[in-house]
Amino acid sequence: MYKATRISPMIPSFNIKETLAFFSDVLSFNTVMNVNSYAILEKDNLTIHILPAGDIGEMEFYLEIDDIDGLWETIKDKLTGIKVREPFDREYGMREMHIIIPQTKTLLFIGSPIA
Repeated sequence: MYKATRISPMIPSFNIKETLAFFSDVLSFNTVMNVNSYAILEKDNLTIHILPAGDIGEMEFYLEIDDIDGLWETIKDKLTGIKVREPFDREYGMREMHIIIPQTKTLLFIGSPIA
């Protein structure tokens, strides 16, 4: 049996440059590939693929981290013009924030277990 090592969302974007900037500038991902109209970003052994959008539907994914409140303090001033819901506690034991990724129809859930 094989061992899955990661899952990498593939996010369609209407403006790849702006979507890359969001992941780089706000969430500190590094660009590991950016050729023509395709990019891959990485952080802590996790990857996200960005590709051009044609007619896209809605998409969402969950990024679990270890310190959501620390991240919020780091990024809250970088989210001007971006639709975001500040960190809040969920009934299933997670503290989450929700962000619409720029130039996409993608909802990013970021969460940490409640201590």
